[in-house]
Amino acid sequence: MLDVVIIGGGVVGCAVARELSRYDLRILLLEKTADICNGQSKANTAIVHGGYDAQPGTNKAKFNLLGNAMFEQICTELEVPFKRNGSLVVAFEGDDEQMIDRLFERGQENGVPGLSIIDREEILRREPNLNPTAKRALLVRNAGICCPYELTQAYAENAACNGAEFIREAEVTSILPNPQSGWLVRSMAGEFETRAVINCAGIYADKINDMVSQDHFSIHPRRGEYYIVDKKYAGKFTSTIFQIPTRLGKGILVAPTVDGTILLGPTADDIQDRDDTRSTAEGLKKVLAGAGKSWPELPGRAFITTFSGVRAHCDRDDFIIGEAKDAPLFFNAAGIESPGLSSAPAIADYLAKMVAKRLKAAQNPNFDPHRAAIPKFREMSCQERKLAIAKNPDFARIVCRCETVSEAEIRESIRRPVGARTVDGVKRRTRAGMGRCQAGFCTARVVEILCEELGKSPLEITKCGGESKMLTGFLFNRGGGEE
Repeated sequence: MLDVVIIGGGVVGCAVARELSRYDLRILLLEKTADICNGQSKANTAIVHGGYDAQPGTNKAKFNLLGNAMFEQICTELEVPFKRNGSLVVAFEGDDEQMIDRLFERGQENGVPGLSIIDREEILRREPNLNPTAKRALLVRNAGICCPYELTQAYAENAACNGAEFIREAEVTSILPNPQSGWLVRSMAGEFETRAVINCAGIYADKINDMVSQDHFSIHPRRGEYYIVDKKYAGKFTSTIFQIPTRLGKGILVAPTVDGTILLGPTADDIQDRDDTRSTAEGLKKVLAGAGKSWPELPGRAFITTFSGVRAHCDRDDFIIGEAKDAPLFFNAAGIESPGLSSAPAIADYLAKMVAKRLKAAQNPNFDPHRAAIPKFREMSCQERKLAIAKNPDFARIVCRCETVSEAEIRESIRRPVGARTVDGVKRRTRAGMGRCQAGFCTARVVEILCEELGKSPLEITKCGGESKMLTGFLFNRGGGEE
């Protein structure tokens, strides 16, 4: 029998797996898709929020502030890029300037350090490319940026190295009380007896909760659409630029990333289909109109792609964290929308300690908090590149020219614990395909490497699992077979 089954391989699920691996427990994470980080954790604005926005006294306010303070240590241990670049919430001419004061007061009540209100002169000194109609801004010094998919993968790898197991393509179909003790979790990958269950199912967290608890809540999908600006414009903005928030969220942002690109977005549209991640003409028009308010000189010819993500907005308008009242040893981490990424380290720490206490678990004496990142050829000095190639000649073969990703990195991303199994899996672990040509040149070689490493036919390789096959057949007969 297992001790804990975690449902959902997003940033919170993988963080919980890692924190639970500090204890002497048998841990299994079930992810319904072909890879971890395949849902909302891969498609967000990559911001570590300061904590000024959430209503005081809520779980969002509590875990945002705690999680924010943990990021340096977590990202250092897991070798994940993180930068405290700060953020500005800007009121432009015609905006409700008093909202800046209200956000400042709310941030102080939440305990956010280093908040201040700055005037137009200071705003434009800090961000000379910002719209000069800016009048006042809330300066949030503790805000930051990170790579959400790299963080999720690092959590998973570290958890696996500390004994946690991961099974993908394992959608949970039912959870039943186990006649002996605990729970029986049925999935597309088999049945699992476990003492405890942790629900980190993101957009489907309400469906999982309703399998065992009468304390129902509802998740309403809210889609956000984005543009990505080429890294040629890296440095145009230092801080993350917010506008005055609305009831639907924090508005359209101009957000630098740790990789040098700039994100514009997101929109906030309530939809019916939880898996509807389309980019729409109407939504992208909203992004440009909103982002143009902050950045009048939007470089339209430098947009390299668009994407969208679906956020798990809960009808309770707060995170639901902890043990269900009517389902012993069933724990929720539900309704995790913004500031979910910022809160993930604290949520994981809190749940892991709660579950370990309930299970009377001892510490894992062999727990190692450190995870070494895949060496990035693009970040190496000339001397470092020579040494890397001498050790592994695959570093000399550049597969993705836009992002300078080597064959060595791609092979390593597949061989790692909880490694890549799809083209998008390689992409999120190495950035192969994320550059200016958007995988126009490197896809074929990535497919070949996946085949070589996994022992599969090209016809079996998918973009992101399921039926998203990259190839449908061969043009010519191969070796006299029936293909």
